[in-house]
Amino acid sequence: MTAPEKHEDGAVVRVAAVGDIHLSPDCRGLLRPSFETLPLCADVLLLAGDLTRHGTVSEAEVVADEVRDLGVPVVAVLGNHDYHSDQEADIARVLTDAGVAVLEGDRTVLPVDGGRLGIAGTKGFCGGFAGRSAGEFGEREMKDFVRTTRQAAEGLHEALSELSDCEARIALTHFSPVPDTLAGEPVEIYPFLGSYLLAEGHRRGRRRPRGARPRPHGHRARHDGGRGARPQRRPARHRQGVRPLPPAPHPHGGAPRGPGGARPGRPAPAADAPCDAAAPPARRGSRTTRRSYGFRVSLPPGSSYGRGVPPVALTISPVM
Repeated sequence: MTAPEKHEDGAVVRVAAVGDIHLSPDCRGLLRPSFETLPLCADVLLLAGDLTRHGTVSEAEVVADEVRDLGVPVVAVLGNHDYHSDQEADIARVLTDAGVAVLEGDRTVLPVDGGRLGIAGTKGFCGGFAGRSAGEFGEREMKDFVRTTRQAAEGLHEALSELSDCEARIALTHFSPVPDTLAGEPVEIYPFLGSYLLAEGHRRGRRRPRGARPRPHGHRARHDGGRGARPQRRPARHRQGVRPLPPAPHPHGGAPRGPGGARPGRPAPAADAPCDAAAPPARRGSRTTRRSYGFRVSLPPGSSYGRGVPPVALTISPVM
């Protein structure tokens, strides 16, 4: 992607960005011919993570050779693939030796076209988006999971805040801050591809006089100028627990049920009737009733659905 970024004085900064290149020794020289044309069309190259295939130093050396001495500044964040072999520190060192500014919760400032371009970066992490996200609650493993994302978002916010005197600012991440740019990925894995907390870091940083503009990131991001160009400005909400299922049509067809879950022409069950009163014949195995907020909700054999009484003994399992 190559996109212009305007300074407040009207000057234009040309930004080239790419992510998920997944280079390995058998890819040596693959991208170099294209990268060598960048001085003709871009002022800076951003690498949005997943630069290697399995996160090894030998793969990082291939990436370093592809971007060394390009004639434009190169700024990068790492991705989850770059962490796979637990050699992320060595990968960052190899890239730094090649002249790449590798960011993780910090920032860099580039002199571009008479102004200053500030870039803040972090790999980020996952957890889901507003209304469909994990919460920092419960088991230690879950709290550690969400805390990792929150700490990355806070580091991004602090880095952006320290760039408030730059004419233009860019937030660079690997994991997505919004779901809009994940078009083409299965919706079931969205929570593992980004987090709304990263967007919160952008939004909080934009309260400064000069806000962060582009937000390039990896994971097959879509940069076509569509709705993914900026985070959605809606408050973060956490839904906990399971709400009672509302009345709904019978799963095997027929007329919709009326108030209290009764069919037309049949009396509604008494308010104090047991939950399985007037229930349809028991069926073997559980039957899926509704998918809600990334979870599949199933009822046990013999239970009724949509009868105005909260179902009991629900089975909730993640939709993978």
